[in-house]
Amino acid sequence: MAPNPKLAAALSAAEAESGEKGAIYETILSDIQTLASPTTAADLDAIFDSFFGQSLGLVASRSFLTTFIATLKSIEKESLWIEVGNRTLNRLAAQPSSFFDAAATIYELVATAHENNEDFLDAAKALAEIPLDSSQRKVSDADKARVWVRIVRNYLEVGDDTAADMYINKLKNIMHTVSDPDLNLHFRLSQARIQDAKRDFLFAAQRYHEISFFPTVAEEERLHTLSMAVKCAILAPAGPMRSRILGRLYKDERSAQLAEFGILEKMFLDRLLSPAEVDKFAEGLQPHQLATTADGSTVLAKAVVEHNLLGVSRLYNNIQFGALGALLGLDADKAEETTARMIEQGRLVGRMDQLEGIVRFEGGEASGEKGSGRAEVIANKEMRRWDANVESLAEEVENVINSLQKEFPSFVAANLVA
Repeated sequence: MAPNPKLAAALSAAEAESGEKGAIYETILSDIQTLASPTTAADLDAIFDSFFGQSLGLVASRSFLTTFIATLKSIEKESLWIEVGNRTLNRLAAQPSSFFDAAATIYELVATAHENNEDFLDAAKALAEIPLDSSQRKVSDADKARVWVRIVRNYLEVGDDTAADMYINKLKNIMHTVSDPDLNLHFRLSQARIQDAKRDFLFAAQRYHEISFFPTVAEEERLHTLSMAVKCAILAPAGPMRSRILGRLYKDERSAQLAEFGILEKMFLDRLLSPAEVDKFAEGLQPHQLATTADGSTVLAKAVVEHNLLGVSRLYNNIQFGALGALLGLDADKAEETTARMIEQGRLVGRMDQLEGIVRFEGGEASGEKGSGRAEVIANKEMRRWDANVESLAEEVENVINSLQKEFPSFVAANLVA
């Protein structure tokens, strides 16, 4: 597509000038709305090609690029930013590295256009091209963080938590030097979202809860973040660590305002959850929080079964696997497998007798540490209890014999042998 004839004439005149051409091209850019209205990509490309065809030197080129980019920004049209921006970047790629600053600004402009169009993957790719580690261009940690945080947020919008995590790891190395409160907030929020997406719900719940106290966050957003913390805590594997985060959330006076407070309260108090309560809670979950796990169950279903198993352990001293399965909505084999896994991982205190098909629950809290020797401690505790019972019985027998000797000494002498 050819440029506007009026603009083409102005460019021809500029090329024929023998004086300071840089200023002439900048004047053309400032008058672009007059020379070419509406301004098209062909118009801006023609100005760019005409200027760089003159070989006017580095200083003039940098000044021209600053004005060129400002003119492009002033035309609020995303398609123009993308088309002209990408073509300009291709031309600058063949130029000396002295234009890194201009290239970085154009990459950000193209990324902004993609974000406005909700093309988040293209936005992330554009931002990733910004030269941040070149020896030709000094970039502060705060500026690096600003770009990397945008990349993370764009990747999270398309559900690519793996790519987002790669940039979070870069951010971890510099965030201690960044004082900007907004950047720190977005960094922490991105961490929470990534851990949430990776189903590391305990870590995500802790992060969301911390963010819910940030004074820079609006009250409505703080409640939303608190709600996310509650959801992640409920979905986390049952055990002492989850109990602690549930306790903090339950004692947070703001939690009573949340729709999830009812199920939070039951979780914290180790009460059994009904299917209706679970179904209602599931309505507010995101797709990844309802994903199917390797064993065929959903994340939520697994969390509820483990919670109800803990609740059963508070109500029963022992129970057969068939009856346990009926309470949990599982068959006997699945109930046994779930119980064994939680005991082995230190999230449930108990002993299993597979010959009798029964599990015996013990009082107290689980250690929460895999292979922590909790089972051995319980076994020793049982042995001590057995010894104490035998000792008590022996003492009672001895008391009976002593009473008999006092009341019927002849009987004792005739019938009992010491």
